[in-house]
Parts: sequence; structure tokens; C-alpha cells
Amino acid sequence: MNTFRRRAGWRSAAVAGVCLLIAGAGRAYPLDGYEATGIRRLEGMRLAQQGAVRDVKQPPGALLNSAQVEPRLVGQTFDLPVPDPGFTQRVVAVLSGNPEASALAVLDLSDPAKPIYAEHRGDHKQNVGSVGKLVVALALFQALADLYPDDLEARRKLLKTTVVTADSFSQSDHHTVRIFDPPTRTLTRRTVRIGDRATLYEWLDWMLSPSSNSAAGMVMREAMLLRHFGRAYPAPEADIQRFFSETPKGELSKLYAATFHDPVTRNGLDIESLRQGSFFTAGGKARVPGAGDSYGTARELMRYLLRLEQGRIVDVFSSREIKRLIYLTEVRIRYASSPALASSAVYFKSGSLYQCAPEPGFSCKPYAGNVKNYMNSTAIVESPAEERKLLYLSALVTDILRKNSAGEHQALATRLHGVIGDGH
Repeated sequence: MNTFRRRAGWRSAAVAGVCLLIAGAGRAYPLDGYEATGIRRLEGMRLAQQGAVRDVKQPPGALLNSAQVEPRLVGQTFDLPVPDPGFTQRVVAVLSGNPEASALAVLDLSDPAKPIYAEHRGDHKQNVGSVGKLVVALALFQALADLYPDDLEARRKLLKTTVVTADSFSQSDHHTVRIFDPPTRTLTRRTVRIGDRATLYEWLDWMLSPSSNSAAGMVMREAMLLRHFGRAYPAPEADIQRFFSETPKGELSKLYAATFHDPVTRNGLDIESLRQGSFFTAGGKARVPGAGDSYGTARELMRYLLRLEQGRIVDVFSSREIKRLIYLTEVRIRYASSPALASSAVYFKSGSLYQCAPEPGFSCKPYAGNVKNYMNSTAIVESPAEERKLLYLSALVTDILRKNSAGEHQALATRLHGVIGDGH
């Protein structure tokens, strides 16, 4: 995977030979969260919903308030049940084409007393692209909890008031972010530039909402700095640059592993099945060597979602904040764009990676590679949003060559939602 290049656009295979794109999606946080978090985008989206600002409006499932977005299984500690044969058969039937091109895990929690689990190729491992940003979120919240285990206000204050200035760790990425100015009610959409300033909460939102790799680079930088500086965080920018410039690469690699690998294991997850091995940006990789490959499995991603619902990703505070950060409150795409989910609350992260090579009669298109066509989606679905008659988790890892994987995932979400509904 280390030979892959992230690309801002498409060039024909005849010119470039092999092309690749890593991308992701999941637009996040309840729209009433501006005052609590300082995430300016939320105020813009809230005003757009009222018609006061020109922007997209949200479907019914995206309108929960912050108090309604909570982990649903706090206090419960069960692991994934043994797969149910009948449920697994019904779930596998939703897969189109070659079932061996997909790995799928589904946990139906609609009857909390009787969770039922389905799994197909659950241990299949591949690069899950931007879904790995869930690991980055885990790492940052673990670092915060280690610094302030009994002081939630200190954690909130750091997230809301720490202003981070984009440097080379943010470069480069083609994903645009929403930069909203509340006093003037103006919205700008563009890529992150060196010198951009935003709070730690906003960098998290940009990482998990438009899935900005630039934002991920900055969040990863901050997670490492939290580990290094401890209670002296946030440090002056000059000290930060000196630290990354003067620390030997080997030591930086060890710090990377301590920051992003150790929390996976500490939270009951298998590092051999879920790992973010390097930065999401070329600038980050140039300054900090990675620590192995990046990959995930449907089973381990499902275990992450389950522990999130149980309040066991770090702790209840951290699980709640991560769940709010992956709550869809912007444009729904891929799996989450299924019309069947319009009235559902969807907590979502997606990532893709496709690669093309010349082939007679084949024209390379986004998310339809002929060498690799990875599309990965994780979702918690509460349906209808306020009633939650249905509650289920899904993790999907696919490599369906030559087909538009975004469309494939949308169709699969529709069929799977039908299976869950029929079961109740």
C-alpha cells in the first residue's frame, strides 16, 4: 500500500498508467452543537435549515439535537455474538454479483435483549481508506483521557479553545472543507491551506465530515503532541516545529506507534485487524515515518462500533463525542445516500481507494477501478431517528471491480434496511 499515491483528480490510464484515489465521507455533529463546540460549520448548516443561509438542507434523520445523540448501550459489555445462520443467510443475499468480493458484518440491536449478528468474510483484511480516521479519533480522545482522566471540562476546553495552525502536515488534499463565518454569515468551501487556523474540535469535524485528509494530518499531529508535551500542551508553534525537526525519525516512529497503535489494543480491539499505519498526507509522511500498513476487517470495524455504542471507546464521554462527530448532518453520499435511510439517524464513516490499469474496452472512472476498487462503509442506523424502532450497525468492506462502488453501497444499504425491517 505504501506505493499508492493520493491524487487530487483523474488522469487517463493511457497517460498516467496507474491511477488511484483515496477518499472518504461522513458529515457530522448535531446542528445545535455550535455553542458547545465552537464548530462554525454547524451554525451555518443550522441557519441553512431555517433558510437564513444558502446551503443544503438536511433530511429528517439528520435533525436530532445533541441530547438525542448518545451511546445506546452504556453499561453493557457483551462482545459480538456468534453469527446467526439464518440471519447471515438473509444478509448475504443482499450482496450483488460475486459475494466473495464483499465482506460484511451486521449487528441488529433493535431488540436489545436479543442482539443478533450476521457475518460474511468477517476476517477479510484490506486497506479501508478514510475509515481509518476512526482510529485517529480514538487516538486523540485516548490521549486527552490519559492527560485528564477525571476532568471532562479540561478535555472540552482543549477541544474548543486550542487553535491549531495548518502547516506542512496538512498538505495536500483535494477535499474541500466548509469555512463558515458566523458574524457575516458567509460560507467558503475550499481546500485547507498552510496558515489556516481552526480549533481542535473543528479539525476533528473536518476530518470526519468532508473526510479531509488535510484535517486528518493536523489531528494526527496534535495527537502526537498531546502524547509528547502532556500537560504542557498546547505548546508554542516554534517548539512544535523544533520538536518535529530535531527528534530522530526512529523516535518519531515510536511515538507514532504509541499514539495510534497502543490505544487500539487498550480499547479491546485487535491491532492485527485494525490499524492506521501512517499519516493521511504526504506532508505528514515526510516528517513522521509510519509504523506498518493500514488495514481493517468488517469484524473489527463492527467491534469498534459496538464498543462505541457501549461507551467503551476510551470512556462514555469520548464515545459520545465520537458518535456526535460521525452523525450525518451534511450531504449524504455512498451507503448513507440510500433513500430508505432518509428518516433515519445515520452515524457514518466511509473510505475508498481505487486503482486502474490499461485494459481493452475499459474506461477508468472514479470508484470503479479494474485493479483495485476498495469501498468501505461503517454505519450505525437508528430508524426512524427519534423513535429508534430499529437500531443496527453495519460494516462493509468491498472490492467490486469495474463497478461504481458508491452506487453499489447505496443499493446494498437499501436492501439491508429492508432485511432489518422485515425482521421486526
